[in-house]
Amino acid sequence: MTVRTRPLLLLDVDGPLNPYAARLPRPRGYTTHHLRPANWLARQTPGSRAHRRGLRVRLNPAHGPMLTGLPFELAWATTWMHEANTMIAPAVGLSGDLPVIEWPELFATDPDGLCWKTRLLVEWADGRPFAWVDDMITDLDTTYVATHHDGPALLLRIHPRRGLRERDFATLTNWAKLL
Repeated sequence: MTVRTRPLLLLDVDGPLNPYAARLPRPRGYTTHHLRPANWLARQTPGSRAHRRGLRVRLNPAHGPMLTGLPFELAWATTWMHEANTMIAPAVGLSGDLPVIEWPELFATDPDGLCWKTRLLVEWADGRPFAWVDDMITDLDTTYVATHHDGPALLLRIHPRRGLRERDFATLTNWAKLL
């Protein structure tokens, strides 16, 4: 008997869930949070205004229920790593600890011009079908995944000004149904 597993949905935070490039006022449905992720804090001057105030993050509490309603197994593919479970998940309405892809080096330069996440994502998925939502995906990443991943994959570039929208959820649902 074959055990069928759901495809993976690899989630970036900044861009898809946090439309950091959105113009003021903040997008409808989003709330503003001032968070202090370790990776960000390490790049701030101690005692500076930014260090005291925290990183401004806009999150939509409706995204969690919409994400859990998708036919996917969710996992974090973000610089927030494990802090996505403690800082982002509660603010968007996700419960429980999602699996996390741990990056050995953030923003490492790829020799072939790929997004710094791409190679490790393919390795982490290990042939399982996956959809990846991120604002940094390029045609090079799509080509790399198509030639180096043994299963179906959907790379969905999300504009960092808009974040995940209803049509993106529809695209994800339709792709999963085709598997």
